[in-house]
Amino acid sequence: MISSASRIRQSPWANAVLAFVAGAATSLSFAPYDLWPIYPLALALVLWLSDRASPKRAFYLWLSFGFGSFAFGISWVHVSIYQYGGLPLPVSMLLMALLALYLALYPALAGALWAKLALRRARHWNALALFPALWILTEWLRGWVLTGFPWLWAGYSQNSGPLKPLAAYIGTLGISLLLAMLAGSLVLLLRRRWISLPVLIALMALAVWQAPQHNGIERTSNTVSVALVQGNIPQSMKWDPNALWPTLLKYMDLSRPHFDSDIIIWPEAAIPAPESMVEPFLDNANKVANLNDTAIVSGIVSLDQTDFYNSLIVLGNAHQHQQTAGDYQVNGTNQYRKHHLLPIGEFVPFEALLRPLAPLFNLPMSSFSRGAYVQPNIQAGGFRLAPAICYEIAFPEQLRDNVTADTQLLLTVSNDAWFGASNGPLQHMEIAQMRSAELGRPLLRDTNNGVTAVVDEYGNITARLPQFQEGVLTANVDLVSGVTPFAKWGQWPVLILSLSLLLLHLIYPVNKKYK
Repeated sequence: MISSASRIRQSPWANAVLAFVAGAATSLSFAPYDLWPIYPLALALVLWLSDRASPKRAFYLWLSFGFGSFAFGISWVHVSIYQYGGLPLPVSMLLMALLALYLALYPALAGALWAKLALRRARHWNALALFPALWILTEWLRGWVLTGFPWLWAGYSQNSGPLKPLAAYIGTLGISLLLAMLAGSLVLLLRRRWISLPVLIALMALAVWQAPQHNGIERTSNTVSVALVQGNIPQSMKWDPNALWPTLLKYMDLSRPHFDSDIIIWPEAAIPAPESMVEPFLDNANKVANLNDTAIVSGIVSLDQTDFYNSLIVLGNAHQHQQTAGDYQVNGTNQYRKHHLLPIGEFVPFEALLRPLAPLFNLPMSSFSRGAYVQPNIQAGGFRLAPAICYEIAFPEQLRDNVTADTQLLLTVSNDAWFGASNGPLQHMEIAQMRSAELGRPLLRDTNNGVTAVVDEYGNITARLPQFQEGVLTANVDLVSGVTPFAKWGQWPVLILSLSLLLLHLIYPVNKKYK
């Protein structure tokens, strides 16, 4: 008599529905829910459903999983398309669904390849080595192809989970590898091959216990006082020319009581105009900052001949610190220009074709040029900060390549008002936290309407402001010294290991017993 579980596995439609539900459930592993055990359990379920399936059937199972995962996990994308892109709600939902379907191709590719190659090895190898290797390689591809979209990597589910300390060694992608291995061991447990699960858990527990003691990071006796200003400017007013000066005065008024801070941070495009248009204001703010021995780091639009950039500038820069960066200058060297631009939001591919089609392709800030990939740290108040503007914080290798041994703080600024009260800004915050855990540096995150927060070198939030309120977050941040293994080696060890496991599988002769 066929068991109920076997009957379910023999039904393609039931399998597809289960895979979709499992994928949808993974959204609960990320902020704001943080139910991290759901992710490896969901992976294990679909891995079990696709075990010994044909490549075609496995492709559709994992496509269902991926579509469920992204349709629910990034549903917030439609908010900006609908509210600010000028498109009807059904159209915005359709575009979001098409994006989710595209992203679902990556787990579908991993699943199809796993099904095609799995017959070459015993099941314990397939579950613990082959599948995790394919999963990591396709997650990495998703973060690279077509400029990349590395949102909802499995490893981000551990922002509130026990494996987070390992980010300093193997990064978020390495944690994804461990979660895929854990899923494989759960499948083996269902196959009554139970030994791999307790062994894997014991090894991971040992690694987590030892990780903080050997990550190469130590706190120094130095601190920096910071004030992060959250203006809470409505998105409808952000680019209104009539709101420009009230916006500038609001940021200055909020900052004035905190001029005793070493560094004052304003968010992305806090000054929503080219530098040349607001020179009198910048000159005055620069003088005020210098008089108070502080520095103001602000998002702004900078113009270099005919090219516009989404930039960060430093005002004041406190001559008392005798910094080599010197005082503020228009188009000076002590600035940062965003490199990794957001498609549609900051540049429009196939511009001549797409711009006439809909207001979506004519959003403010949609004609920016790209800054250099590696840029010097900005200097503010005698401290060195490695910046990332908004979307860039999702790309670990870019930030790692801009962090040096002299970098004291990570800085990311954003304007997530585009996404309203959705989960998008909260997911963005947990991504930023993992960069801090990987690189072992405190992180300052300043936004227009939240989440504005201070993060320690372990990726934990130590202070934050409520969302959707204007305010100023002040904190004394402990500085650290040292370099984490991830800062030295990046993602390469995990990628090389995954590729090696795949090549070993392909090169080693077929085991006929498992044909």
